[in-house]
Amino acid sequence: MEKIANLYKFTLDLFQNHSYKGISLESRRYIGNKFKLSDWIFEHIQKHTQNCQSFFDVFAGTGILSKKATLIYPKIIINDLLHSNFVIYKAFFEKADWDFTKIASILNFYNQLNPLLLPENYFSENFGNKFFDYPNAKIIGYIREDLEKRRNELNTKEFYILLATLIYNIDKIANTVGHFDAYIKKNIQQPQLQLKLIEQCPHPNVEIYKENANDLVHKVQADIAYIDPPYNSRQYNRFYHVYENLVEWKKPKLFGIALKPKPENNSLYCTTKAKMVFADLIQNLKARYIVVSYNNTYKSKSSSSANKIKLEEIYEILSQKGETQVFEKPYKFFNAGKTEFNDHREFLFISRVEK
Repeated sequence: MEKIANLYKFTLDLFQNHSYKGISLESRRYIGNKFKLSDWIFEHIQKHTQNCQSFFDVFAGTGILSKKATLIYPKIIINDLLHSNFVIYKAFFEKADWDFTKIASILNFYNQLNPLLLPENYFSENFGNKFFDYPNAKIIGYIREDLEKRRNELNTKEFYILLATLIYNIDKIANTVGHFDAYIKKNIQQPQLQLKLIEQCPHPNVEIYKENANDLVHKVQADIAYIDPPYNSRQYNRFYHVYENLVEWKKPKLFGIALKPKPENNSLYCTTKAKMVFADLIQNLKARYIVVSYNNTYKSKSSSSANKIKLEEIYEILSQKGETQVFEKPYKFFNAGKTEFNDHREFLFISRVEK
């Protein structure tokens, strides 16, 4: 008992110590992550836009560009279709009251769990010895079920912080190459899951949405709209289905080697309709400046990596809204598979809206 009490005190002291740095938003593995490009992107945005007070991250993904925008603009609008990303934005960016000591106490309890004493659960039955080793899968499933039971004692911010903390910590021990389209089929021993609190990046004026981008643009407006949609056939909700499952916690029946639920929430940007829906998005955007990120994986040898919309098509669509500039930068693309990308380049379109 004395050992546990001392550890509990140590945990609280650690969280309350100003030298403690929570897990950063940028640390999650995610395909298309723009962290290494963010300085370059904002250098051009700030150079080629004027008198902007609001920033709309239309397909926010990891939220890395939104985080950088919080340091520059008084108002931020963040959107993504994935349930897990919505939870993460709420946990990191939303300015709301939460009990630091309560969260530390709960995390301390989770970090003392003994997997040998835990019952089998939905998560361990499906993902144990696959995406996670079996003991950690039991712990993850237990924690998620316990969070559901604690709903009445947690406010919304606290619940999202704990759920996002779980996602960020299990990302570090997942038996994958950075997504859940497949797991590594060999025994990789992982240390027992120990939860470390995520950082906080609260912004006083942030709006967070989980909507189809083409619907949302009819409802919001901003000085700058930043667009980084998926361009190939790889659906992000399928790549990160484990996190989607963990967040929604509906415990669906799973199928195939990758243990995915039935498809839902799919994006038309990953289909042959990509050009059409992109044109519709641009046509209906209410913004003074439109900024689009794009890379040239359309030259890829892999059909799943090949872009559904070409560079020239994007330029043509944007030019209909106003003067459009294009900037480019050599960039080594994150490739979790065996696809070859030769002469990979990142492009940035900046359009000054005139129509």
